[in-house]
Amino acid sequence: MKNILVVQGGGRPKGNTAQLVNAFIKGVQEAGHQIELVSLLKTEVKGCLGCNACRFGKPCIQKDGFNDLVPKIKAADLIVFASPVYFWTISSRIKAFIERFYCIAEEDPNPPLGRYERYPIKDCALLMTAADDFFWTFGQAVSYYEFALVNYIGFHDKGMVLAGGCGDTNGKAQIHKTNHLTRAYEFGKTIYNG
Repeated sequence: MKNILVVQGGGRPKGNTAQLVNAFIKGVQEAGHQIELVSLLKTEVKGCLGCNACRFGKPCIQKDGFNDLVPKIKAADLIVFASPVYFWTISSRIKAFIERFYCIAEEDPNPPLGRYERYPIKDCALLMTAADDFFWTFGQAVSYYEFALVNYIGFHDKGMVLAGGCGDTNGKAQIHKTNHLTRAYEFGKTIYNG
């Protein structure tokens, strides 16, 4: 059994992203894993200030919801990042959440690529929705995910569900008219099988 943390960084409460996350969670639960969903719409996480207080043995100086999430991050085997596409990338809420990982890094005396820090080793996955479904719709978001989380922090990518063509941004959620909910369910059910 794996401990899975899903961090949802935007979207309407019953919108496309919420539905995609719920389908994924259903699959994960049926596979017997433990899962917790954190909504960054309800838990405020501010972006990193770059003050470097955490580099001198102090906790992050910001008093927001991230401090309560640190034990959950450290306990998780897998962190799933869920977001609608906003301006061709992940939501600012997810980006702020990722930036704050800086304060849980530890000094690395022999750092790869000349960086200072070492992060907890985790698996990661990406769930995203978009109204558009062009070949480039998710390009910038996927690039950020791969560079920041996989290449820099060092997480292990377990996969992505990129759900394009989910309806007009001004209308009701249309994800139920696609096969994306089934894909997310299957992804959750098999993420640690095979």
